[in-house]
Amino acid sequence: MARSKRARRFSGWRRQRVVSACILLAITLWTLSSIGESNKNAPGKEKDSGQTVDSGTFGVFMNGRRMGTESFSIAQNSNGSVITSDFKSEGSSDQAAQSAELRLEPNGNIRAYEWRELSPGRAHAEVVPNDNFLVERATSNPEQKPFEQPFLLPSSTNILDDYFFIDREVLAWKYLAIACHQEKGQLNCPVNQPTQFGALDPHSRSSMQISMQFSKREMVPVHGAPRDLLRFDLNVEGDDWALWLDDSLKLVRIVNASQNTEVVRD
Repeated sequence: MARSKRARRFSGWRRQRVVSACILLAITLWTLSSIGESNKNAPGKEKDSGQTVDSGTFGVFMNGRRMGTESFSIAQNSNGSVITSDFKSEGSSDQAAQSAELRLEPNGNIRAYEWRELSPGRAHAEVVPNDNFLVERATSNPEQKPFEQPFLLPSSTNILDDYFFIDREVLAWKYLAIACHQEKGQLNCPVNQPTQFGALDPHSRSSMQISMQFSKREMVPVHGAPRDLLRFDLNVEGDDWALWLDDSLKLVRIVNASQNTEVVRD
């Protein structure tokens, strides 16, 4: 199928930058078959010893007030990708702390997702593939028997947890791999043409249809200074989120105007 004439070229991106980012993520259609041959780790739930693709912290703001911090890391090894995240609330006596780990196959499908509440409770949940289903096992405390809920969803479904915003960066990378293409060493994406995805929010134990599209380049204030960034629009069942990535394809800022919520890379 021919690409739209409105497809926009992201000028100034070197081919090496785009290809290396896609390879390291191990969740792109451009992945080379030789990835990981020099770094064969034992299978299982290892803490990844491969190459770190991205890491840092996001500040989470509501109504202009910092409400929490998310610390995250994305790494790639021979088994795929490992995305870890820790969230801690701020500004209240009853501080919440949670952690999550998402493990993806080399093709981007879910190997497993695990979430833990560290404070004030001890809830726990995990999502794993089972044939043509995703199964979530959850419990509110370690003494309880886990509640099990199946979802008629494929393992290619996206995890979109409402506490961990690094999931949005992973989704944006999947969008780039699926909707965009390379031409003469540069990446081209269609403008304002949404691509549909399926997603699962383990916190609410609900599935949803979402869409993402490339919008434009624009100057955006980040920590009081303007930055030239790439804007992507994410729609989650009628709820609109604006995402801005830099030229290295890293998430810099998220805004949900209807919820007065802003997420900014520190």
